[in-house]
Amino acid sequence: MMIYIQNLTKKFSGVVCANIPELSINKGDLIGLVGNNGAGKTTLFRLMLDLIKANSGSVSINNNQVQETEDWKNYTAAYLDDGFLIDYLSSNEYFYFVGKLHGLNKQEVDDQVSSYAYFFDGGVDFKRYIRDLSKGNQFKVGIVACLLQKPELLILDEPFANLDPSSQIRLIKILQELNANNRTTIIVSSHDLNHIAKLSNRILLMHKGEMMKDISVSTETLDELVDYFNV
Repeated sequence: MMIYIQNLTKKFSGVVCANIPELSINKGDLIGLVGNNGAGKTTLFRLMLDLIKANSGSVSINNNQVQETEDWKNYTAAYLDDGFLIDYLSSNEYFYFVGKLHGLNKQEVDDQVSSYAYFFDGGVDFKRYIRDLSKGNQFKVGIVACLLQKPELLILDEPFANLDPSSQIRLIKILQELNANNRTTIIVSSHDLNHIAKLSNRILLMHKGEMMKDISVSTETLDELVDYFNV
């Protein structure tokens, strides 16, 4: 089991934003997390990454309690928003910084980044400061920086939102190959039901902080999601 959540709750100003009695995520799951605005998706990610403190309950990653140890950080990568970047660095400088944290030399970083050239599609000047890039290109830099780490667990929050259609399709392929070849556990939130249904083998549906459905993906999944949200 990659992730185990038990009795997890979080309140902001008395409002329940997460209430998850139990959730298990297995190694190799490729999960789509869906829900309307305010469903608690980002809150759940931040609890899983120990970026905010829960009111109660626990999150374990590979049997490591995220609140009690940092061992899980060695094999976990996440990109939630541009706050994860160091925007006064150039893209190259940021890649080298991340690579050094994970024992990669500059040549190894260059080789890995160049392997994602089709994802960047010539649209990113790696010498420019990250703060001067478009939101879409910042997301590309953040995602590829995650991939440099060769994580066992990858968490991405709304990665399709700022990408053009071609980049969205390329990202789906990258994530599917990463999952198939390395058994990387991947959790992706998105409002795009088509992308989620195409990408995932399991879909979690959140509403007001609670898990309403846990769906194994089939040919009927997209219709099921559309019916649920068509209220």
